[in-house]
Amino acid sequence: MTGSDESPTFRLAYVPGATPAKWARIWNERLPGIPLTLLAVPAAEASGVLRARDADAGLVRLPVDRTYFSAIPLYTETTVVVVPKDHVITAADEVTLEDLAEEVVLHPLDDVFDWDRPPGEEAFERPATTEDAVELVAAGIGLLVVPQSLARLYHRRDLVYRPVVDAPQSGVALAWPEDATTDLVEDFIGIVRGRTVNSSRGRRADAPEPAARTGAKKAGAKAGDRRASTGAKTTGRNPRGKSDVSKGAKRRKPRRRA
Repeated sequence: MTGSDESPTFRLAYVPGATPAKWARIWNERLPGIPLTLLAVPAAEASGVLRARDADAGLVRLPVDRTYFSAIPLYTETTVVVVPKDHVITAADEVTLEDLAEEVVLHPLDDVFDWDRPPGEEAFERPATTEDAVELVAAGIGLLVVPQSLARLYHRRDLVYRPVVDAPQSGVALAWPEDATTDLVEDFIGIVRGRTVNSSRGRRADAPEPAARTGAKKAGAKAGDRRASTGAKTTGRNPRGKSDVSKGAKRRKPRRRA
């Protein structure tokens, strides 16, 4: 492990759809003296931000360059298709890519899927962002296939979504430069993996006991030793406090002859 925790803050980048709030709250509870700075970055720029060391770690979308980054996969998202509320697809609980074959499916430039071939018919042009594509869905221009978190992020009341059971899926991971595995990165890994404060694998679990507590234990041990040595001495008393018969009993006087 390299580096140290001398930095006054821990910088966590996260891509659209990732939700670091829970982990940020736990961080603030455990390490109140080290502020956590959250940096929202586009999914396509996350790797560049980490390579430039503008963030210490990031919640990114897989895949990442494993020759440069260490990564811990966190979860894989359900893929959904976003449609207008009155679209025929809303009658089904889930759909397949074949169900989209005759639909215009928007393919934004920041699409997180590495499609061999996007489903459906191509739109006249590609929208710049997923958010722009959602607006076009609302305008009736086409449909959009995205991870469920992005459908929630850009939710509109006039749109709904349905799972696409055979579509590619997007995974989210915690990633950081392999040569920058600092103590603070290890702390955040422990939080993400659900380790407790006193976990044996946690970096802070090996901290020495406070001096006051250690001193009290030593003093107690010495007192116990003194009591044990005192109790080992022969007092000449039985448990009820009476003199020992073998030592304290009086001798009988001899009788006189008549």
